Amino acid sequence: MSIVIGGAWPYANGSLHLGHIAALLPGDILARYYRLKKENVLYVSGSDCNGTPISIRANQEGVTVKEIADRYHEEFTACFNKLGFTYDLYTRTDAEHHHQTVKNIFLELLDNGFLYKITIEQTYCEHDKQFLPDRFVEGICPICGSKARGDQCDHCSTILDPLDLIDRRCKICGNHPTVKETEHFYFALSKMQNALEHYVQNAKEQKAWRQNAIDLSERYLAEGVPDRAVTRDLPNGIEVPVDGFDGKKIYVWIEAVSGYYTATLEWAQQHQKNVQDFWNSDTISYYVHGKDNIPFHTIIWPSILMGLNSPALPTHIVSNEYLTLEKRKLSTSLNWAVWVPYIIERYDADTIRYFLTINAPENRDTDFSWREFIYSHNSELLGAYGNFVNRTLKFIEKSFDKQIPKGILNTSIKLQTQKLYDEVAIAIEQGHFKAPLEEIFSYIRSANKYFDEQQPWLQVKDDEVGCANTLATCVYIIANLSQLLEPFIPFSTKKIRDMLGITNVSWHELVELPTSIQYVEPLFERLDIALIDEEYQHLISQSNAVK
Repeated sequence: MSIVIGGAWPYANGSLHLGHIAALLPGDILARYYRLKKENVLYVSGSDCNGTPISIRANQEGVTVKEIADRYHEEFTACFNKLGFTYDLYTRTDAEHHHQTVKNIFLELLDNGFLYKITIEQTYCEHDKQFLPDRFVEGICPICGSKARGDQCDHCSTILDPLDLIDRRCKICGNHPTVKETEHFYFALSKMQNALEHYVQNAKEQKAWRQNAIDLSERYLAEGVPDRAVTRDLPNGIEVPVDGFDGKKIYVWIEAVSGYYTATLEWAQQHQKNVQDFWNSDTISYYVHGKDNIPFHTIIWPSILMGLNSPALPTHIVSNEYLTLEKRKLSTSLNWAVWVPYIIERYDADTIRYFLTINAPENRDTDFSWREFIYSHNSELLGAYGNFVNRTLKFIEKSFDKQIPKGILNTSIKLQTQKLYDEVAIAIEQGHFKAPLEEIFSYIRSANKYFDEQQPWLQVKDDEVGCANTLATCVYIIANLSQLLEPFIPFSTKKIRDMLGITNVSWHELVELPTSIQYVEPLFERLDIALIDEEYQHLISQSNAVK
């Protein structure tokens, strides 16, 4: 059995913000967990370097698309590394291998009868002398009346065509575009209607998708899946491999999702593996993204795979709701965002990972506030988890010269630990991360209570056997925490294993304890609460600077 985990591909047109990380972090938790279980895991993603947003940024700065793509791809790679993301391959959509494989996919869909040519009307800007990519067109959503792009309304999640918009305007110059005829290929998505209905119904019965993915997919299917253009007159991207279509590109919605397969193929070629080991009917796959990307993973990508006769349809959809910021919607245009390069230079990566998981927008939008971020670090990571590890190991260092006493482990705590492995595993495999992390921290709080009740500082004076049992049990808890928390906050768990000299890590109860402590250092430092106001004022000032 193989586990394929695909993280959504961020557009390489600007820095990542915390909303991106909140949506993508579950992918790394899954990958780390399944590796602890010794499963055959492949975790892939990359930077979307072909999308219209990159062209817009390049136009604004007067530089080439490649310069923008290179800048942000390198920045993304650095950010993911610092946050501990363990991609087996993080690639990019402007790579030659991706272009060639997407062309092959296009031709196979054409051969299989799912693509057809049609002359359509498309928006054209007379001022800029070009057909406008969908995202270059802005206007009013005809469904909900909100401001929307030509491909999708973020407010009501309706998939749009630029011609659907009311009061259309060119994003480049602000003028009203005209409409001209042009020839393009369309994907016969309507042929997939029945197959998609059965597919989504099965996912619903299996309870393998987040509820928002089920609800939105059922809505699209109820409305009837329309055929969609798969080529566009775009400034950059993958050339259409058909005579007579010079200058036209394969549309991003088909080529970007194909990146999950092209990245797998690239990794397989690099490691002399068979790509079909990861694309077969037994494959368990997780697709991790924000709710704005749901239809591309539950309707579009499965349709492409069906058109290719691939048996490896997505099995798990991990689609987060939105993260808001200080009770307001994140806005890159208003600079109302916590940018990842900024926060990772100032705060521990585990602090960021912990907060975005314990406060994850799994079922509803959740809020990031600097107050909660600082307090959760001080009370949970430092006060509960870090404190338990430090007080135990410091006591052994001081009273037993770093030698861990041999004792009988508390039976109740052993049973609780074994149960915790099972319950956390079930939750993670079902695509839930907040609840199991809460459960582990409840276990940590009970461990602190156990330490306080046993009072080893008194036992060491008049009950050596009891003291040995207490400390052995506490080290047992710490050693197992270094595994249980590994998928969530891996930097601190690595510190624990280094302090205890633990070299092997897996997903089952660790019963053979180390005999000595190598050294002791705090897992976390206290954060000054003055940072709350300092960071909030920084947020206000950076947003005001663009108004």
